[in-house]
Amino acid sequence: MGTRRKPAQPGRTRMALLTTAAAGSALLSSTGGAHAEPTADLATVKAQVDDLNEQAEASTEKYNKFKEEQQRLQKEASQLQDQVAAGQEKMTVLRERLSAVAADEYRSGNVDPTVALMLSSDPTNYLQRASAQDIAASSQSDLLRLLQDQQRRLDQRRSEATAVLARLDDTDRALAGEKKQVQAKLGEATRILNTLSLADRAKVNAQDPRSSRDSARETYTGPASGRAAAALQFAYAQLGKPYGWGDTGPDSFDCSGLTGAAWRAGGVSLPRVSQDQWNAGRHVAKSDLQPGDLVFFSNLQHVGIYIGGGKMIHAPRTGKNIEILPIEYMPYVGAVRP
Repeated sequence: MGTRRKPAQPGRTRMALLTTAAAGSALLSSTGGAHAEPTADLATVKAQVDDLNEQAEASTEKYNKFKEEQQRLQKEASQLQDQVAAGQEKMTVLRERLSAVAADEYRSGNVDPTVALMLSSDPTNYLQRASAQDIAASSQSDLLRLLQDQQRRLDQRRSEATAVLARLDDTDRALAGEKKQVQAKLGEATRILNTLSLADRAKVNAQDPRSSRDSARETYTGPASGRAAAALQFAYAQLGKPYGWGDTGPDSFDCSGLTGAAWRAGGVSLPRVSQDQWNAGRHVAKSDLQPGDLVFFSNLQHVGIYIGGGKMIHAPRTGKNIEILPIEYMPYVGAVRP
């Protein structure tokens, strides 16, 4: 009798085929053949980076506000300190005049009670005594009253300067804190981006596909005229320049820095930050937008300049350049005509 071969088990054959297919699929995935999962992860990373940059922009506007207050207080403190110095010089002149009067009286042997002031550091107390002694009309008393008034003004200026300098210290601390917040948000965004490949990083940082530099129209030739046209001509000339937080030009701008510089070129001075620019003109309906109007987004944390056709020029965020983009790109709040 011949030897009968044992028939193959169908289940094992199918299992081997499935195992081989699975191995091939795994190999394909590991070599970049499957992109569904990485694409989803890239979208998540982009959303994280965008959110961090939005938070950084909000902190940037706070930083700009504190910076503006710091500069104002520095100027006020400097003026007050100048006034204190001038007041002190006047005090010195008055005291020298009183010294001369006292010396003359002493030499003549006719020492008036007012000479006692030269031994006193408190003109106010002396004047009260002088009034009681009916000598308020004397020339010495006139000088003393001048000295008293000058001392009062000097003390007031010193007090004001001290208060302003204290507020300046508070503002300096707030400014440093907000700067730290901006740097922390941008640092975290950078850390996340650095986990990506160069190609994926470029995708996340790429300009929005709906944006355009529109380089053929860097000189505005649209319907606006006068100050609005000048503002738009300036804004067009900045297309392609980088966003820089806290910057007002000429090489880089943040959002309110760009709009402020543009309208300054048109002869209009706008406040530094977007929230204050919101109150720097007449509010207009979206249906009545005209080129040159300021358009606001994201709880007034972002601002651009309308160019017509449903588009704006704006400085988007760190890592991107000044661009033209539809105003529907961001959560629209309203518009102001400076």
